[in-house]
Amino acid sequence: MPAPSIPREEVVRRLLGCFQAHGYDGASLAELSKATGLGKSSLYHYFPGGKEDMARAVLDEIDRWMSVHALGPLKGPGSPRQRLARMVAALDGFYAGGRCACVLGNLVVGDSRRLFQKRLRAAFAAWIDALAELAVEAGQSKAHARVWAQDFVLGIEGALVLARGLDDPVPFRRVMRRCLRTLVA
Repeated sequence: MPAPSIPREEVVRRLLGCFQAHGYDGASLAELSKATGLGKSSLYHYFPGGKEDMARAVLDEIDRWMSVHALGPLKGPGSPRQRLARMVAALDGFYAGGRCACVLGNLVVGDSRRLFQKRLRAAFAAWIDALAELAVEAGQSKAHARVWAQDFVLGIEGALVLARGLDDPVPFRRVMRRCLRTLVA
């Protein structure tokens, strides 16, 4: 059988969209095949471990994206507010202004939670830790910074759920603006 012609990175991006839309349990092999434009045998060519292997590749991509686009800006140049604004803008783009679900959020429910709990915990912890460091730099106490960082992530994740449930991105956009204002409050 000849190797599929789509680069693996593109296949992973398409799988990410499928897991983002359907979660792990809802992303059947038929859905994953449709999302990628590949037959099931071609998917197994890229991911011999099947659906679990596909989800791991998606988590690797999310880790990479978060490191570059969300956590990276928090440690880059500029004031804490400017750096947070860059991260918020990146998240806004990634979630299409609140019209897309969070892949991490979708993977913490159902069978995927058991399969990927360690990875999910590490991803959320890295995000919270980076935000807390930024908040300390902005003048918050360590204890308050940690709570603020958790509330920040909770606000975004909750707003994504609500925006999807209402089919209205306004709650997400409101929370994103509020998160920027609360950094030094």
